[in-house]
Amino acid sequence: MIVIEGTVRIPPENLEAARPVMEQMIRASRAEDGCIDYAYAVDVLDPGLVRVTERWASREALAAHFKAAHMATWRSFFPELGITDRSLRLYEAEPEPV
Repeated sequence: MIVIEGTVRIPPENLEAARPVMEQMIRASRAEDGCIDYAYAVDVLDPGLVRVTERWASREALAAHFKAAHMATWRSFFPELGITDRSLRLYEAEPEPV
């Protein structure tokens, strides 16, 4: 299993405008083959910090995700929403027990 963990920054005043775009990205990503989980969470103590967590069945599933149309759409909103400081890390992990 592949785990992605990281953060992005969104100016707090842009969070409401970002929510529908983030929701679209989450729903489309969760519908992808190989997506186990995909989530964004606003930090309680730092409202401009959005925590990103993803779990994928394989590197191939993740590679397909990066090529998905909704990924390009999400990235196209970065300038408009003021998204900066994108920092993501990839980890390989054992699959969860069933």
